[in-house]
Amino acid sequence: MFVDSDTVNEFRSEDGAIHVIERRCKLDIDAPRLLKKIAGVDYVYFIQKNSLNSRERTLHIEAHNETFSSRVVIREHCCYSVHPENEDWTCFEQSASLDIKSFFGFESTVEKIAMKQYTSNIKKGKEIIEYYLRQLEEEGITFVPRWTPPAVAPSSETSSSCKKQAAALALAVPDPALREGLGSEPLSNPGGAPEPAVGTPDDKLDADYIKRYLGDLTPLQESCLIRLRQWLQETHKGKIPKDEHILRFLRARDFNIDKARETMCQSLTWRKQHQVDYILDTWNPPQVLQDYYAGGWHHHDKDGRPLYVLRLGQMDTKGLVRALGEEALLRYVLSINEEGLRRCEENTKVFGRPISSWTCLVDLEGLNMRHLWRPGVKALLRIIEVVEANYPETLGRLLILRAPRVFPVLWTLVSPFIDDNTRRKFLIYAGNDYQGPGGLLDYIDREIIPDFLSGECMCEVPEGGLVPKSLYRTAEELENEDLKLWTETIYQSASVFKGAPHEILIQIVDASSVITWDFDVCKGDIVFNIYHSKRSPQPPKKDSLGAHSITSPGGNNVQLIDRVWQLGRDYSMVESPLICKEGESVQGSHVTRWPGFYILQWKFHSMPACAATSLPRVDDVLASLQVSSHKCKVMYYTEVIGSEDFRGSMTSLESSHSGFSQLSAATTSSSQSHSSSMISR
Repeated sequence: MFVDSDTVNEFRSEDGAIHVIERRCKLDIDAPRLLKKIAGVDYVYFIQKNSLNSRERTLHIEAHNETFSSRVVIREHCCYSVHPENEDWTCFEQSASLDIKSFFGFESTVEKIAMKQYTSNIKKGKEIIEYYLRQLEEEGITFVPRWTPPAVAPSSETSSSCKKQAAALALAVPDPALREGLGSEPLSNPGGAPEPAVGTPDDKLDADYIKRYLGDLTPLQESCLIRLRQWLQETHKGKIPKDEHILRFLRARDFNIDKARETMCQSLTWRKQHQVDYILDTWNPPQVLQDYYAGGWHHHDKDGRPLYVLRLGQMDTKGLVRALGEEALLRYVLSINEEGLRRCEENTKVFGRPISSWTCLVDLEGLNMRHLWRPGVKALLRIIEVVEANYPETLGRLLILRAPRVFPVLWTLVSPFIDDNTRRKFLIYAGNDYQGPGGLLDYIDREIIPDFLSGECMCEVPEGGLVPKSLYRTAEELENEDLKLWTETIYQSASVFKGAPHEILIQIVDASSVITWDFDVCKGDIVFNIYHSKRSPQPPKKDSLGAHSITSPGGNNVQLIDRVWQLGRDYSMVESPLICKEGESVQGSHVTRWPGFYILQWKFHSMPACAATSLPRVDDVLASLQVSSHKCKVMYYTEVIGSEDFRGSMTSLESSHSGFSQLSAATTSSSQSHSSSMISR
């Protein structure tokens, strides 16, 4: 607890921009009386130095203990600065250290007291800043003007005002533990010249933009959005999803940045692997789906959300699975979700407020035991799993109507796979309960209630019905079709193990050809190398590690460089090794100088600067192949083109569509190609 302080030193620059004040602070520590008696003190003294730089808009607070400095060393540093992307935000950084050398045998007790006091004081921060803000308001100070260089002959009134406010700020909080009270006034600009209100997605942190496109966010939530977006910009350059999409993942993880970042990276990799961004433009649903899938978009609800109607009770799920297979159904559901994202953007523009989710109306009339057919339920669970992982917070409300007696059985099967936040959005009505109070009219306007629910609006959703058995296909045909659907991708997956790199061979006939690559590090850290050899390696040893799958795309592992080969004699390195961290997206190119064989290698990275000549093979590390911590995953695409056709960047290649076109507002080009490889992250 702060008791008193004396000013030791004070400095103020001639222009008033810099004010440094050093104090000796007297504190009363909430410690046991016995400990104070043994130590022989009632109070402890700290030296605190406050440095306010109004020109750069920063405040540094440094403190260290004077009492018992030979036995205990306490240092603390706090820094307030202006947020780089929003001048009305204050950034706060803090570091502190405690080194207890000796304290009369009470070292452990002192450490516990220090941590307790430290935690307690941090919690006081909000109360303190509110106290001083109220005090300033009572004095008639509603803002602190931004510092400007003094005129040649400044008025006495202005000079007095600046000095008074600077002194008030410097004296407001004598103890570094009370630093929160200085958080806003010297740094923010609530009363200065107004910033231009652009109100467009280009001005990401503009208040009008946030209100118009993102909705109400607390300062902490806005900060989480900025931090996650900055991380994506550093690791996924040119492929940044829109803020609305980033927010969905943050909301789904209660704004836990680490969890949101992990799930989002997995989703972005999944989208790229299966080219989900292009599904609306490149995939046409089979006629069977168009005729017998009883679902479709139907206007919007009272909140402006797009409304999707699904007549599940009228749909022959068994017939659809037998005729199309699980993967085709899944792809169709993905196309529905992609269309939902597009409609949300449209409705945001139409209604002038952020709309990031849609409402789903499910009519269960006709649901029976046929719908509980095991393969059909399995397909439904897999669809739920994929949608939950990649389209979080897109379901605003789910209205389940005319639930029959068999519904609890289906609900018991599927509910464990549905996120708790999503489950809270479900409204279930049995029989005709949806027509009464709290029913459908609370959420949907009367004029757009579908005709099959006794409404007046004609609904163009297909009526479903039984799929003719003549359209059924054999299990072998469905398996081949499923494989074809989800291997239609230009990207390949590979697993990289400790001691077992993944390598691919590229033969170059004409010198000055250009090798281009685009890869994502899905798991672990890797080292990327490029080698050249005049002779071809032996046929590769290949260890297939998994099959293609939409939920968990597998990969393979191939080694080409023979263990008897020596670096510098049998092959040479043509690019410096590049260390790539988990989550990074890397694009680059290499202009070849000689014909021959080029080997692109992704190698496990755990220790800095591994010897390039050390290339252990799978035979040496069979045991380590089962260790998940020694496993990395990459997803890559390579292409060789003539130098005359190379236009300078990966994004210029028509066959290399690696941007998230539907999720990103704009895609930027990677680094320009020179005579040697340029890596763009």
